[in-house]
Amino acid sequence: MAAAAAACTYHGVLLPSPTNQRQQQLLHHSMTTTTSTAATRRRGWRQHRKGRVVRCGIGLEDFIGGDLLKLDLGRWLSDVEEHKALAIYSPHEGGYEGRYLNRLRYQGYQFLDLTARGLGDPETTLTKIHPVCPAHIGKQPIARWYFPPEVDYRLSLLPPNAKGLVVWIIEAKVLSKAELQFLALLPSLRPKVRVVAECGNWRKFMWKPLKEISGLTANEGA
Repeated sequence: MAAAAAACTYHGVLLPSPTNQRQQQLLHHSMTTTTSTAATRRRGWRQHRKGRVVRCGIGLEDFIGGDLLKLDLGRWLSDVEEHKALAIYSPHEGGYEGRYLNRLRYQGYQFLDLTARGLGDPETTLTKIHPVCPAHIGKQPIARWYFPPEVDYRLSLLPPNAKGLVVWIIEAKVLSKAELQFLALLPSLRPKVRVVAECGNWRKFMWKPLKEISGLTANEGA
C-alpha cells in the first residue's frame, strides 16, 4: 500500500491516475455539450425573433386619453333618438359610460338609475302600482307597502324644460329575454322615455338597439 502511494506521488505532487483522467474527460465532454446546446438555443431564438414582426398601432387617443376623445358622441345621440332603447357594452374597467351619460344630460334629459338585480318585474315596477315587502327581521309582522309606478312618478316630476327621462339600468345582463323585450317597448308606451341597458362588457364602448338584442324586429316593435 505504501509502495502504491509512493508510486503515485513524487515529491508531494499527486500524479494523474487513469481514473482521474477518465473523470476529467467526462466532465469536459459534459460542459462542452451543455455550452453548445445553450448556444444553439440562443441562435435559434434570435432567428425566431427576427422572423416574427410585432406591430403596435398607435392612434391619437393613445396620446390624449381614451376616455377624453370620443368621436362617436354625435352618432350616440342620433341613435338614442332613433332607436329610443339601446343596449350598451362598456369596458370592464368602467368609467367610459359616464361620457355618454353626461352628453345626454347636456341635451336636457333627466335620469332614473336602477339596478336589474333588485328590479323585480320591470312592467309592474315601472308602469304600475306595485307592492314592496320590507325586511321584518323575523320579529315583526310582515307588512306590504305600495309604491307608485317609478316611470310615471318621475315623469310627473320633470321640469318644464326637460327633454325627457332616461331609464338607465345597470347589470341588465341578468334580465330575461321577455324582460328585455318590455324595456325595448317601453318608449312606445311612454313617448318621453328613453331606455339604456348595460347588457355586458366589451373591449371598447359600443351599443346596439335593444330590440335587436331582445329578438324583436322593427316591425314587431312598432
